[in-house]
Amino acid sequence: MRLFNAAAEETEELLLYCCGSLRWARRVAAHRPYPDLDALLAAADEASYDLSPADVADALACESSAGLHPGAPPAAHTALAAAHAAYESRFGHAFVICLDGHAPDEHLNLLLTGIRRRLANDPDTERAEAAEELRGLARCRLAYELTHPEPTAPADSPSVAV
Repeated sequence: MRLFNAAAEETEELLLYCCGSLRWARRVAAHRPYPDLDALLAAADEASYDLSPADVADALACESSAGLHPGAPPAAHTALAAAHAAYESRFGHAFVICLDGHAPDEHLNLLLTGIRRRLANDPDTERAEAAEELRGLARCRLAYELTHPEPTAPADSPSVAV
């Protein structure tokens, strides 16, 4: 927490990795110092609830639809690629979902079920649901990055956007 509270440029970079909204990152950074991780996560949640539709669009533009582990069966890769394509065609952005707390062997089912269910959403409902998933992703990414001192690649973090 000490480094997070002290290093302005690195803090903004970390925050933008966690959520691609510049407004969100600047708001969270502006309230430093935080006494502990829980206070930071509460502030991150609060800032995410105030995101405008444009802020959500900015954050979604920074996300990408990640694939499965390379060792997954080819049929799983094909099914997920088709689902992502349908979603991105309908809504114009990557499908995001926070998979924190779910075992890796559940991910494919959760992804496909989530995409299929959310394809039925109207654009406003989907924007609200995607914003909630972004909030969960930002919270998880922030907690992970601050509790793991080694730098990680996005795919290494526990709940990547998929």
